[in-house]
Amino acid sequence: MAVHIVFFQICVALIALPIHILAFLGLWDPIVKKLFPYLLEKVTKNYNKYMAEHKKELFRNLNDFRGPSGELRVLELGCGTGANFEFYPEGCKVTCVDPNPNFKKFRSNSLAENQHIQFQAFVVAAGENMAQIPSGSMDIVICTLVLCSVGNIEGILAEAHRVLRPGGAYYFIEHVKADPSSWNYFFQEILNPTWKYIGDGCLLTKETWKYLEKAKFSDVKYRHIIAPFKYSPVKPHIIGYALK
Repeated sequence: MAVHIVFFQICVALIALPIHILAFLGLWDPIVKKLFPYLLEKVTKNYNKYMAEHKKELFRNLNDFRGPSGELRVLELGCGTGANFEFYPEGCKVTCVDPNPNFKKFRSNSLAENQHIQFQAFVVAAGENMAQIPSGSMDIVICTLVLCSVGNIEGILAEAHRVLRPGGAYYFIEHVKADPSSWNYFFQEILNPTWKYIGDGCLLTKETWKYLEKAKFSDVKYRHIIAPFKYSPVKPHIIGYALK
């Protein structure tokens, strides 16, 4: 790694030294698990403000995946505060999975604001191990801004594939690694070592599209976009869906 990048990484780490010390002592993770939902609640409202049109475009064909009974069974991985609920079609049956139970308050608020969906259950589990969800039981799996913060992307994609019925679809929006020749990538590199603590494991330079292409889905449709944020290391995104 270039010396100048390491230098700036150290500068950022010094600014955030208390966080690094708490992380070294094993005290940061319990703190961030409780505080992160409050941070994410504000961040996702702002995110939806800028990304609403992209989300509407992505989710506009969800109804095409209704099962033979006419129901649309949706599983959202890493549902967080329920920021996607407003974009789901009328009457769809939504099951949420998240490893952090501290999102309950914010998820409940979002459900109260989006009574057009039918909430089924909240399962506290990691996406890599959703044993509570039967195989082939879902028409749609939705996962947005989650794969950046997990260590086992292959495991999550395998589980998403397992719980989908044949012909079902996995929908995703993820921020990803920027063009290595860009200033955005430079800032991703210098922020990464500290960002993972602030973002509950989030890493800025993942090439997530490569994992999707190697997963067991029969077809993966996605495109790279630049999110319309003024100043942010998470501007580069991929957006699309994959078919089982």
